[in-house]
Amino acid sequence: MKKLIEILHIEYPIIQGGMGNISNAKLAAAISNAGGLGTIGVGTLTPDEVEHMIQELRKLTKKPFAVNLPINVNSYMKEMISLMIKFNVPVVSLSAGNPAPIIPILHENNIKVMVVTASVHHAIKAEKAGANIIVAEGFEAAGINSPYETTTMTLIPQIVDAVTIPVIAAGGIADGRGLLAAFSLGAQGVQMGTRFVATKEAPFSSDYKNKILNANDHNTIIIGRSKGQTRRVLEGDYTLSLLKNEEVYTTEQYAEATNENHHIIGAIDGNEKKGFMNSGQIAGLIHDIPTVKELLEGMMAECRKTLKNIGNLLNR
Repeated sequence: MKKLIEILHIEYPIIQGGMGNISNAKLAAAISNAGGLGTIGVGTLTPDEVEHMIQELRKLTKKPFAVNLPINVNSYMKEMISLMIKFNVPVVSLSAGNPAPIIPILHENNIKVMVVTASVHHAIKAEKAGANIIVAEGFEAAGINSPYETTTMTLIPQIVDAVTIPVIAAGGIADGRGLLAAFSLGAQGVQMGTRFVATKEAPFSSDYKNKILNANDHNTIIIGRSKGQTRRVLEGDYTLSLLKNEEVYTTEQYAEATNENHHIIGAIDGNEKKGFMNSGQIAGLIHDIPTVKELLEGMMAECRKTLKNIGNLLNR
């Protein structure tokens, strides 16, 4: 944990996951200001849109933050890298593609690099390419997922054993118990997405937040397997229709039906009849909407309390 905190210059080992086109400066700033690492995601946004978001974020926090670049998703990767350099972005997380050509450019400009992966093989390659940190994401996570479908519980210790750089656990974490579990598996921190959706600072639809609060342990579904793109979402009219009919869609039709416009319709507008809401399986554990500060401080306190209780049990 200490090494991760030193690399990222944060207080708590808790990182926000990139949220594609619903990313926003307000939530990312709140997380950074509370001691974690706020993240804005590039998704399919244009350079102008991302530049505006970075400028807004800079006004809201003086703390470190990250930008997630999905390599094979965004069409403006050269321009995005230039923006990272122009604004001296402290940390960049790379996902959805080969990070090797990008890492040296970022390092030359004193930018720390996290690489998101879901396999031991890719984690080893990322470390060899120069990554500072590995974000190991299990299949419990929200949004687009790895076709390997490896769970956090099994993925984290295998990657920890395979690399020498700090590992962040992602997927299925929402409280202090999950944080402590990640530590016990060898991770030095956690990355969360769904839990941050259900916070007071998150400018998402109240319908989205309420669906998370009301979710049980099986209210997320996987869509896109037949199209080679697994995505975990909340069960709803639109997503159930997609699941039922996805094999009928052409590849192009399915891409259109699951593009970021439909993500915005679901998450920002709260319209589950025409859009989707990403969510991890951990939604069933979320029952309140705290401030980000309350969430982070509560997680750390719960982690310490649980560790103490375990120590008492072991010492009997």
